[in-house]
Amino acid sequence: MSAESSGGWPRGAQPPTSESEDRLPVDASANGTAAATVPAHSAPPPRALPGGGETRRHVLIAVVLDKPGVLNRVSSLMRARNFNIDSLAVSHTDRDDISRMTITLHGDDVAVEQAAKQLYRLIDVLKVQDVTAEPTIQQELALVKIRATESTRAEVLKLVELSRGRVVDLADGSVIVEVTGTEPEVDAFVALVRTYGIKELVRTGAVVMARGAGSIEEASLRADGLAGARPRTSERPRHSAEGAKTEGRTR
Repeated sequence: MSAESSGGWPRGAQPPTSESEDRLPVDASANGTAAATVPAHSAPPPRALPGGGETRRHVLIAVVLDKPGVLNRVSSLMRARNFNIDSLAVSHTDRDDISRMTITLHGDDVAVEQAAKQLYRLIDVLKVQDVTAEPTIQQELALVKIRATESTRAEVLKLVELSRGRVVDLADGSVIVEVTGTEPEVDAFVALVRTYGIKELVRTGAVVMARGAGSIEEASLRADGLAGARPRTSERPRHSAEGAKTEGRTR
């Protein structure tokens, strides 16, 4: 039979139709059946975490036992969570065996909250509190050695007086000034005297105390039962294990 007798198409050939042109491509599977390919679904958008990833300044207060190695463990934990500590102030409290840390850092709200929880799990840490959103008193002390010549010394001293600073040392070519205040106030004073030349600068970092009658130190002692008892130590679990072994040998 000629091609004309089949409508102008060779034997076995099917003319294209709009339906076949719109048909989805098929893919032969391992068992010989045809399965229509469907486009892969796009991945769902990442779930938004509380805080939105915004980085801001946080202030943490940690009440810890005054033991060797505690400061190293705290700083190592912050370093492991990729935090760059802006300032870290450590001092004794009213009890000789208890110290207090004030940590200022920048980070996301969720990341800082997780770091605070990890910090509280350290055995020598009694209490951790994020006081960023609470009403607090924040003070910082700075010693600034300012270059002062005969022509600029009077201007420097007048500036120190207006900034409520205190001159603690006078030399032929410099003046050492002690200034206290909030972090922005100290930053402002440093920016003003920078025009005269700063030979040396040291800052303590912020020390923070919450307003009101509450006390984080008293709360930490009550929570750990240390108000009238000896402080806990990291050696207690090891002593208990050794005591159990000794008891077993005695029996």
